[in-house]
Amino acid sequence: MIMESPLEKKLKLEWPGLPHDLLFTFKKIADKLGMGPIAIVGGAVRDELIRIHNEGVSQKGKDIDLLVEGSATKLSKAISKELGPKRVKNIKQHVQYNTVEMTVDGFSIDLATARLEKYHSPGLNPVVKGSSLLQDLGRRDFSVNAMAIELSEMQLIDPYGGENAIKKKKLKFLHELSVQEDPTRVIRAARYSARLNLNLDDQSIDQIKSTLHKWPWKFREECTPNEVPPALGTRLRLELELLLRNEPWELALKNLKSWGGFLLLDKKLQNDMLWKRRMRRASKLKVEKLTALIIGAGDPNKIAKRLQIPKNQQDLISGYLNLEKYLLTIQRNEAYLIWTSSEWTFAIESGGWEDGSIALYISNGGKFWRQLFKWITRWKSIKSSITAKDLLKQGWQPGPELGKELRRLRALEIDKN
Repeated sequence: MIMESPLEKKLKLEWPGLPHDLLFTFKKIADKLGMGPIAIVGGAVRDELIRIHNEGVSQKGKDIDLLVEGSATKLSKAISKELGPKRVKNIKQHVQYNTVEMTVDGFSIDLATARLEKYHSPGLNPVVKGSSLLQDLGRRDFSVNAMAIELSEMQLIDPYGGENAIKKKKLKFLHELSVQEDPTRVIRAARYSARLNLNLDDQSIDQIKSTLHKWPWKFREECTPNEVPPALGTRLRLELELLLRNEPWELALKNLKSWGGFLLLDKKLQNDMLWKRRMRRASKLKVEKLTALIIGAGDPNKIAKRLQIPKNQQDLISGYLNLEKYLLTIQRNEAYLIWTSSEWTFAIESGGWEDGSIALYISNGGKFWRQLFKWITRWKSIKSSITAKDLLKQGWQPGPELGKELRRLRALEIDKN
């Protein structure tokens, strides 16, 4: 995309709680260090313009992204020295990209060095080098995120028409290789479209579909987790977790699926018609939404390993698959047709499956989901009012027979319900 002439205009900053004095202090410190411009970038600028142009939409927060033409690390050290430890806390430096997270006067500040990014191979992490503010805006994902407010004059810098896109409620990629370079941008498109009520433009949708069809990334199903490009592995997981945790996830995933975006995970998942029902049930059963989404894939274990989801969630998926196989054997011999509640209870408990694996089966609506739902909500907690201690007082001896009697007594209680 050819960069337009930068649109610069005075912007009246009115969003709640913006620390004007603090930001101007940062500007003075940067000037003392001989650095170039420092500007507010990212979500704060976008959300303020949404507030201005769409009445009733207000984005409030205490997170501020700042971009400086110079070393963010050097600037953060000068800010800390100038303001002191009572005001500046929780400093975290990220050396690879020369960025710093810090809390100043209660505000979460992300301070970044203006940079260019070059992708030597699609889906890999980029190689970076210092740049100007305008060049940095050109590396971003969407036009609505490629705006800045330069602090010295409080001017809006908008080289890619982000404000006009907001007026039209449009979301668009910055250039024709956006998805190829970083496929996680497809997930971010779903996040922003749902949260900000923006429609992804036709050209961007076409880019998603054509890129997924070409599949330019060096990844195949037989790849080990270590061979997976980060944008199709761990970074993809992080974006999905953000979507499922912070956004109107049903609308976001509906948009993602309509663009063919589930193909980033699995073809079967893209064709899955029951994902919404499964994830709604999973939410009620306190199951991780991403785990519930994954079990609709052709090989959930492979997807889990590729995304490197936590080990406990991988174990739940493995347990779910084993439970599914076990219940298939029950279905084949049809003995279940005359089973009592207690017989179902002991069958379900025989495999020692975790509740989370059972909840995944219920969420996915397997043939016996109703029986498992009754177990997890009722039968599981039913115990006999007569305990082992009571039986021993009655003259029973410790051993297998005592266990059988306790089981029989519990079965009687379960079958009453």
